[in-house]
Amino acid sequence: MKNGDQTRFLFGISLHRPKWQQFLICSFGFFFGYLVNGVCEEYVYNRLQFSYGWYFTFVQGFVYLILIRLQGFTLKQMVNPWNSYVKLSSVLMGSHGLTKSSLAYLNYPAQIMFKSTKVLPVMIMGAFVPGLRRKYSLHDYISALLLVIGLILFTLADSQTSPNFSIIGVIMISGALIMDAFLGNFQEAIFTVNPETTQMEMLFCSTIVGIPFLVVPMVLTGELFKAWSSCSQHPYVYGVLVFEAMATFIGQVSVLSLIAIFGAATTAMITTARKAVTLLLSYMIFTKPLTERHGLGLLLISMGIILRMLPDTKPSPRVQVSNVNVKKSKAFPKELESVVDEQDEEKKPLI
Repeated sequence: MKNGDQTRFLFGISLHRPKWQQFLICSFGFFFGYLVNGVCEEYVYNRLQFSYGWYFTFVQGFVYLILIRLQGFTLKQMVNPWNSYVKLSSVLMGSHGLTKSSLAYLNYPAQIMFKSTKVLPVMIMGAFVPGLRRKYSLHDYISALLLVIGLILFTLADSQTSPNFSIIGVIMISGALIMDAFLGNFQEAIFTVNPETTQMEMLFCSTIVGIPFLVVPMVLTGELFKAWSSCSQHPYVYGVLVFEAMATFIGQVSVLSLIAIFGAATTAMITTARKAVTLLLSYMIFTKPLTERHGLGLLLISMGIILRMLPDTKPSPRVQVSNVNVKKSKAFPKELESVVDEQDEEKKPLI
């Protein structure tokens, strides 16, 4: 476990337990939260034809603050400076804005292809984030690549159109991916450098700093007034938004727990695979036929996940220390010299 895992909790559930139990608890919270979120989005965006993403995020931000306060978090519990969360929020809002803007230039298959590759830039960016400098082995990159290819095959199996790429759209979605990669690694760096950071602090500070960033695009696009007018005519939408925010809150805190314990790259693999799980459930529930491309995609996804779970067999480099040189040190206790001599005598070649 990383430092500080022994004191980490997820909605009152202690995460001071074996890794596989931590993984199952956090993953369950994430999948539950975002599956409910997907149902709510389907209802609001498709059934009601309300496409006010900025405004809905703005409303849910206030729901987050209330829920975090009910969890008992206060500003006195902060252990990180505000400027860290200003950086986080600005990157988060930039990623959100570029993703939304790219929708006007890329069709659905193209968006899926780019979103499915998220785990790769997260792994690459980990080497450049201060306080982290994480490096991944070839084993990790192969597992991530299998997951990406499998997810692309699975999600595009039913697509009736080919990916349509626009230079402007590609630049926008690429910028969003880079910001997403920096965001996850920066969150991991904060947890690593200061293990006392809680998930509630991370979410509270990011939200309270990020809310003002939402006002500018809402006013410039006129979405604030349109959304206010539409929701005033259909006030029950706010009930759906609050329910969605509560579910997403569970998912967000679970994601932060995954980042703190398992790192940004592993979390990115889990969040990336969520879409495949959601689609698979829809096929099982609505009994849609699975094609060969679906099967191949699921096979590659499974191979990537299993490979990621297997330990890397490459031995870590060890520093050889000469017992003779140690004994010559003036700081070496004489009463331990006999122990070292016995160890020298017991050393025999393995072959």
